[in-house]
Amino acid sequence: MSFDVIIKNGTVVTATDTYPADVAVVDGKIHSIAKTLPQENAKRVFDATGKYVLPGGIDVHTHLDMPFGGTTSADDFETGTRAAAFGGTTTIIDFAIQYKGQTLRTAFDAWMQKAESRAVGDYGFHCIITDLPDARIEEMPALIRDGVTSFKLFMAYPGVFMLDDASIFRALRATTRNGAIVCMHAENGGAIDVIVKQALAEGKTAPKYHALTRPTTAEAEATGRAIALAEMAGAPVYIVHLSCNDALEKVREARDRGLPVYAETCPQYLYLSLEQMDAPGFEGAKYVFTPPLREKWHQEKLWNGLKHDHLQCVSTDHCPFCFKEQKEMGKNDFTKIPNGGPGIEHRMSLVYSGGVGKGRFSVNRFVELVSTTPAKIFGIYPRKGTISVGSDADLVIFDPNREHTISAKTHHMRVDYSMFEGVKVKGMPDMVMSRGRVLVHDEKFLGKAGGGNFLKRATYAGV
Repeated sequence: MSFDVIIKNGTVVTATDTYPADVAVVDGKIHSIAKTLPQENAKRVFDATGKYVLPGGIDVHTHLDMPFGGTTSADDFETGTRAAAFGGTTTIIDFAIQYKGQTLRTAFDAWMQKAESRAVGDYGFHCIITDLPDARIEEMPALIRDGVTSFKLFMAYPGVFMLDDASIFRALRATTRNGAIVCMHAENGGAIDVIVKQALAEGKTAPKYHALTRPTTAEAEATGRAIALAEMAGAPVYIVHLSCNDALEKVREARDRGLPVYAETCPQYLYLSLEQMDAPGFEGAKYVFTPPLREKWHQEKLWNGLKHDHLQCVSTDHCPFCFKEQKEMGKNDFTKIPNGGPGIEHRMSLVYSGGVGKGRFSVNRFVELVSTTPAKIFGIYPRKGTISVGSDADLVIFDPNREHTISAKTHHMRVDYSMFEGVKVKGMPDMVMSRGRVLVHDEKFLGKAGGGNFLKRATYAGV
């Protein structure tokens, strides 16, 4: 038997198992897994002695080439997926935005055009819905048949993205019929809007007030309301970028009652805190994203939530804007600062280093959080998210002992700063492969723009 690739002498890690094995790849799929495989007929052999062989990372929350606040996120689908590959992430799910008055199909087509000739790794889409008359609900099944099986709704940003509770409830009820799942941005946008206007009226315009005008109670209230609406509709719900213990408690209580409620957090909430907003001058603008940074004590609560499955995924909400020219648009008004931060490249190392490296959870739980559970929730498992015969050969040779200091000087994202500047991690990918194609090896990029495939995802089937 001739193999395209053999990865030899590694320790294979999935969400459930850890074992020494060789892995063979044929035609972009995992062909065989065995204690020893014959290497003489392999076109290419990688030695993973002393290293883990992991399924490729899956980041289900990114915003590439996204218009926002008079500018556009700095990474497009080429630079963003390239940076993701350097960090071990081989699949992303981005967001196609349906603007008011548009059809859902228009949104999907527009984002496909952005991605299909540029993406280095595989990609799918959620569809953001910003207005929801009955006609839009009737459009959902056609999009679902084309593989867009999740929809994002906002309880924040009045007049731009926010939907009222009745619209949200109608969308949730529709998903019980069509098999989709709703991703919810849970913050009380109406109350926040009042607080923001008061702050501006009092001359509080510095970046820190972005955080201080978005209290944890606003996130917790909306999270509880989203869960209640989903429960009434008999639908699953996925809470995006959960940032604080107040909201985490709402998710934990719902899951304890057996409800199909899921939630993600992001590395910025695990590593950064409100203290970053005290940076001198306008430096705090680097940390303006939503939900905002919280007091430091929330970090350990979120790590604990990941350990105990109160949180199921770690995504990045990667939405980068350069500090110069873009973030500085809000120099005299924090509401004008483009909202988002860069993180797509370092997710896996940050979660491994802070989770496995600090003894908070096992390497299997790490794989579950960054690859397997995202694949299951969003309809691409077992094609993605595991190492098994027949799965896509999305594979990462991961060195658990390799150390790295994160810096804008060395990262591959198209942005002029790092949120994690100076953070030291232990655990880095040495080789990253998507469907048998080597994207990164020994810090060299070997992929190509347009090499990624659009993923038609299955409907929600539980986890």
